Amino acid sequence: MKQNFRIICLSIFFLIHYYVLNAQNIFENNTDARRISPTEFGIPASPVFDLMGVTPSQVIKSNDIKDFKVDWAFKSWSLSPNIALQAQPFWEIMYNRKDIKKYQNARPFMSKLASVDVSAGTVRDQNTDRRIGFAVKLSLYKEKDPLLEKGYYVDIEKSIVEEKKAAEKELILLKKQLDTTTNLLIKPQIRRTIEGYEIDLLSLNSKRQRLINEKAQVIVGEFWNSSWVDIGFGKINSYVTDSSGSLASLRLNRSTANGIWINAGKGFGKSLLLSGLLRFHSYEEQVNFSTLDNNGIQFDTTAVASNNIMSFGANLRYGSPYFTFFVEYIYERRGLKTPLDAIKEVFITPENSSIISNSVDWNIVHPYRFNFGGDWRINKNVILNYSMQTIFDAALNLKTFLPVVSISCLMR
Repeated sequence: MKQNFRIICLSIFFLIHYYVLNAQNIFENNTDARRISPTEFGIPASPVFDLMGVTPSQVIKSNDIKDFKVDWAFKSWSLSPNIALQAQPFWEIMYNRKDIKKYQNARPFMSKLASVDVSAGTVRDQNTDRRIGFAVKLSLYKEKDPLLEKGYYVDIEKSIVEEKKAAEKELILLKKQLDTTTNLLIKPQIRRTIEGYEIDLLSLNSKRQRLINEKAQVIVGEFWNSSWVDIGFGKINSYVTDSSGSLASLRLNRSTANGIWINAGKGFGKSLLLSGLLRFHSYEEQVNFSTLDNNGIQFDTTAVASNNIMSFGANLRYGSPYFTFFVEYIYERRGLKTPLDAIKEVFITPENSSIISNSVDWNIVHPYRFNFGGDWRINKNVILNYSMQTIFDAALNLKTFLPVVSISCLMR
């Protein structure tokens, strides 16, 4: 454990050290002395990690990635492949690398469809169980969408169209010259020039998107804490694994659940963001207990009952588009409050037997969480999230103190 801890600490140190040096070089070479500006609208946690509860912040802030993304997270001192992949398929298919007017003129339903986030991921938890899940998130309301600022990107579209027409015109002349020239020595040069123009034409869509993102960063910087409402749902399965890592059986507790949540936030001034969370988990709960018959013979048995957990959360962030600090509070309430309640729902005690009450046991859920931490936008593609999570029982006794770190990276 100590060796793994050292490896993690050294990895984080060298990663941060590398990007700090890289940032310093950029600052030194920038005559305007401006900070590194994000060219995306943000790098949020993957919805599936949010549902699994492995993100540093349980009440996340909403953002559109407008790209493919990978998350790596660890919640213990062992190096595990805790990875989630995230994408916005409708945006990628219908609007990415297209004229921005197509998105700006889309119907409200279609623009909301473009915000759909789909993610899938896997986590190995502290019990060495393998958790696998997927989640989908949709933006119901967004106070400020940088891409809907009509007229803001007209100059970009105009320059792209002019550049395309000029390249196509040159290609026509070059192809005509290639077909008519009788000088074999200059044909290779003409072909290379044609190839260069064709590459330029293919890259125009990517150039358009880059220019739009660079211009949108101004709006993002001004309205990073604008209001929003998101809704999401997903499913997680948790498997007991054997010594070889194979999936042996399904774990029946809150780690295997269907979930739905709503997440909302509102900004105050230029530096504060208050957000809230309402989440519902529905799952099968396994209860272990023993019965005693009239002959004094004890039997160990189990029962499975339908249960649910309601989670309520509030988060206060302070910062900017480049870094934030937060404090948050989470309260969780179980539907069936005691294991005896669950047994009464699904188990009929035989007439000649009785339940041994002190043998009844299930997975404990502590109701209170207090987390604090932050995030740091290392560069335009990478963000480091971190937090200290504290968990308390119903009597406010501290049960867990856990550091959580995740790194999110846009796949470019």
